[in-house]
Amino acid sequence: MGSEGTGADRLGLLLDQFDRAREMAQVRLTGLGDEEYLWEPVPDCWSIRRRSEAATPRAFGPGEWVLDLGNPDIPANEYAEVARQAADGMTVAKIAEDWSVSVERVEEILTGTAVAEPDAPPVTTIAWRLGHLHFEFAGGWEWAFGERRQDPKLMVDFSPSATLTLERFWAVIDRWRDSVATVTEKQLDTVGFSQYPYGSHAENSFLDVLSGTNLEFIHHMAEIALLRDLWRARFATPE
Repeated sequence: MGSEGTGADRLGLLLDQFDRAREMAQVRLTGLGDEEYLWEPVPDCWSIRRRSEAATPRAFGPGEWVLDLGNPDIPANEYAEVARQAADGMTVAKIAEDWSVSVERVEEILTGTAVAEPDAPPVTTIAWRLGHLHFEFAGGWEWAFGERRQDPKLMVDFSPSATLTLERFWAVIDRWRDSVATVTEKQLDTVGFSQYPYGSHAENSFLDVLSGTNLEFIHHMAEIALLRDLWRARFATPE
């Protein structure tokens, strides 16, 4: 799938970057099996689980399987992200909603009076990384090119099957890419072209949204590639 741009225009550069990342990711995901997909390299990983077995307070999904989410508080390593959201124009109320915490907690973080949450970021499974990207791209399409009605967290029916997950995932990714290729220069510069309800998309130009979305895809796929390497080497004996 080649980009329509030559690399000289803004959209062409972003499409070219996305296409290259997608090609590498699909190669790296070839042969993914269910056991590896759900493998938890350490205890207390975030993953997908049956709703009755959910281990995190804000796990979500429309069906039997849900995606883990939810430190009970914003961990200290995310305070800089909260500050960035505020600097980009998000209201305190919107930040609180985005992180599922109180307005007072966000105000404490922004004023430097918060007592730091000690929890480290969770280690996640390949299933979690793919699920995270899946619902974000599904929701990203809905709130930029679709009817802007569906909750992204209810758009993906998470599955313990690696094969089924990848089949659905690549369909969503390709729909996103095909729609992005139709964006005009005016739309690239339009603030609020995407009304995605989680994060700061509505406060940013669509060019910034696309740049951030590419980075989100690239960094999660890099983490998945590392997990695949660790899976392959988990029982290797040093020479």
